[in-house]
Amino acid sequence: MQPAIFAAHGSPMLALEENAYTRALRSLGERYRPRAVIVFTAHWESNIQAISDVTAYETIHDFGGFPPELYRMRYPARGDAATAVRAAELLTEAGVPFVWDRRRGLDHGAWVPLRLIFPDGSVPVVQMSVNPWASPAEQYRIGQALAPLRREDVMILASGGTIHNFATLRWDDPPEADAWAVAFDDWLLGRIREWDLPALFDYERQAPGARLAVPPGGNEHFVPLFYALGAADDQRTVQELHRSYRYGNLSHALWAFGG
Repeated sequence: MQPAIFAAHGSPMLALEENAYTRALRSLGERYRPRAVIVFTAHWESNIQAISDVTAYETIHDFGGFPPELYRMRYPARGDAATAVRAAELLTEAGVPFVWDRRRGLDHGAWVPLRLIFPDGSVPVVQMSVNPWASPAEQYRIGQALAPLRREDVMILASGGTIHNFATLRWDDPPEADAWAVAFDDWLLGRIREWDLPALFDYERQAPGARLAVPPGGNEHFVPLFYALGAADDQRTVQELHRSYRYGNLSHALWAFGG
């Protein structure tokens, strides 16, 4: 049984850094060795679920203004046609429409955490889009449809961030996290431990600091959480593997569901 993982991918600089969060991500690869990983990435938005069917991925450097060595990095991931087909079968059974994508490489929301978890690129990858315009219940249902893959030795990795708001970042990177950010994540984790789906789906009204954490029109980093939760619907457990903050409120949350 593999877990469903929600991982904040933070800044692309994580690929170059050594800190408590990068060590926590590396520890996942020491703890789990799936036969494949499905990754939902906040940087691939689509109003219809997209599934990659790629033999060998290019590494997309979809960011600007970073050190040259970051742009020289490559992650040698290969695809897994059998897992992609199995995911498509499960979505079809659940009545979820989807499209194939046979060209897209791995964006930094996918390859930065994958490179830390599985550095050698030996675990095959199927990349999937997120739909920020869908309801949380629909995002959860898509994850739920894929839950059987966890019993088939496939890890579900949802890459985004519980808090991702450039307008609130404090670039002096203070040592203490903003109280509203901690309160938002505390609320989320508390509701997840109770698996309180009505409250979680209504986070915009119920969670403290929700409009700061998930700004209007900027929910693409938050919604991967619902895909991961749905993928663990058959085992409603959560482990907080790591939590820290950069720039006052950019979250580094690493949560494992089920498994």
